Amino acid sequence: RMPVGTIISDYETGEPIADLTTHGERLCLAQGGVGGWGNIHFKSSTNRAPRQKTNGKEGERRKLKLELKVLADVGLLGMPNAGKSTLITAVSNARPKIADYPFTTLHPNLGVVRVGAERSFVIADIPGLIEGAAEGAGLGHRFLRHLQRTGVLLHLVDIAPFDENIDPVADAVAIVNELRKYDEALVEKPRWLVLNKVDMIPEEDRKKVVADFIKRFKWKGPVFEISALTGLGCDKLCYSLQDYLDSIRKDRDDEDERAADPRYQEQAQPEDKTPD
Repeated sequence: RMPVGTIISDYETGEPIADLTTHGERLCLAQGGVGGWGNIHFKSSTNRAPRQKTNGKEGERRKLKLELKVLADVGLLGMPNAGKSTLITAVSNARPKIADYPFTTLHPNLGVVRVGAERSFVIADIPGLIEGAAEGAGLGHRFLRHLQRTGVLLHLVDIAPFDENIDPVADAVAIVNELRKYDEALVEKPRWLVLNKVDMIPEEDRKKVVADFIKRFKWKGPVFEISALTGLGCDKLCYSLQDYLDSIRKDRDDEDERAADPRYQEQAQPEDKTPD
């Protein structure tokens, strides 16, 4: 038994064998041996003590590499202490460790966010990234692969750091650069900007600070202002995510339906029988 999300590859060659994405999926990775026939099999009414046998065949032996990529709809990424664990605690049933020091999160955490009786999605929190993560610095590089299956990434930024020497824009740019170094496809994945800890900014200055950040970061995608600690803006974020994920699922279901319906398949073109 293996968890859903396991990728199986050949240890020697690295060739991918299977990607287990469906519960209950079964797969033969190595053929078992075939037993031989002992002398009792050849016993008959005229040969009560046969001395015959057939040899069996050995089964296959393979050295495999198993890699788990969690299956989540939404992935959180950001610097350590950006508030990722606080956010996943505020919006889901996950209860990761939360503290005021970097790298509190040491392994991925999954939480189910419910926005209705039959509407929900899974959100994944991974350890915070730091500059140089793609080369092995910090902990986040070990878990970036878990973001590859997500439908959308939430780039969480601490817009009101206690240390005045920290530039939130520089931190945000560093995260994007690390994604690009690790996997260009992660940069191309839908990504939303979530500005956390806006409650730490005086309300009269909040609009100006947010606008200045977006301008310097040169961001043109969706932006959400939240406070994971107080819950400010979290409901709006969750409902927007659910609507977006529902639209993705509907499009995917429509594509699967078209692929299975012969009416949508290309008709074979008749051969051109025009003589040369």
